[in-house]
Amino acid sequence: MSKVVRSLTPGAVALATGAVLIFSIGSCGAESEGDTASAVEAADVEITAFVGSGVQIEWAGTVIHVDPRGDYTNAKPADLILITDTPVDHLDPDLIQQLRKPGAPVVLPSTPDDARDAGSRERLLRVPDGLVMDNGDVMTLAGVLVEAVPMYDIIPGNPFHAKGEGNGYVITLGGKRIYLSGVTECTPEMRALQDIDIAFVPMNLPNGRMVPLVAADCVKMIRPAVVYPYHYRELPIDEFVEALRGEPDIEVRVHDWYPAPGRE
Repeated sequence: MSKVVRSLTPGAVALATGAVLIFSIGSCGAESEGDTASAVEAADVEITAFVGSGVQIEWAGTVIHVDPRGDYTNAKPADLILITDTPVDHLDPDLIQQLRKPGAPVVLPSTPDDARDAGSRERLLRVPDGLVMDNGDVMTLAGVLVEAVPMYDIIPGNPFHAKGEGNGYVITLGGKRIYLSGVTECTPEMRALQDIDIAFVPMNLPNGRMVPLVAADCVKMIRPAVVYPYHYRELPIDEFVEALRGEPDIEVRVHDWYPAPGRE
């Protein structure tokens, strides 16, 4: 059966607003104390979950923040910040300025001007040095290989997320690939991803998009070693877990992304 790790309450080593989870990506470590390259290759990835789709990823001294929002008092300064979308729950210019180290790249998704609401336009203008990545772009930033993956709705009708208006990202750390999907449905581009070691896969209810069983089927297609369902609250997450229980090579890690006020 697939392995399920529930991280519903921050433990002793957790940050105040998130749970710290370690993912070992090295093979056997360095061959000798002087083998620096091998030691870096063998470094663990430390993942700290915040709110909604906010994630801090640390590897070999490099800190990456994705969609930071909320209380980041205890977060680490960012070498790289990735933004998947322009609504306020993904793009917070004040928090970006608080988190980023001097000169740290901030990646923004390409959004057509006529598709941006007034609030999104204002927030984008407040990150004047943001680096725009279009769907399909590949760049190396802060020493990290970053691939921009299309992120959009596929159910017919007025989309909440139109194609070309947001990015998911695949980042490569120590030869391992981490996919941060953003709020997408199971698009052809997502299904085509290969060699994903860690995947963050969204739910989007009550909008009726990327419901638990559809998300689980999508995970079976990309087959990450570890999957974190995220961007959900008050939905039957057990349906997602049960749908993957027969997949022995996929570890499911469940975290409470929207804890009730005052709950630790």
